[in-house]
Amino acid sequence: MYIYNVTINVENDIHQKWLDWMKNSHIPAMLATQKFSKALMTKVMVEEQMGGITYSVQYTTDSKQTLQRYYTQDAPTLRAQSKQFEGKFVAFRTELEVISEQ
Repeated sequence: MYIYNVTINVENDIHQKWLDWMKNSHIPAMLATQKFSKALMTKVMVEEQMGGITYSVQYTTDSKQTLQRYYTQDAPTLRAQSKQFEGKFVAFRTELEVISEQ
């Protein structure tokens, strides 16, 4: 199992609009690709020097191959939908392989 983790720092002035968009549009669109079985959105409880509010969204997928298909088939379109917030957030993406779950 793999987790596609996206950590996003969002500026305060767009925070609520961005959060609503994430919960009601973006995350549902990610799940609609059928490449992810679930999404977990968390707020990072450490204050960043750069300010803003930081979130982590973890999308669970079954394999590296499925994640690669997301990158080629869906990522460009879904990432482009965040254009309305351009310049107001920073995103860091990481891939995690689940080794053990207890």
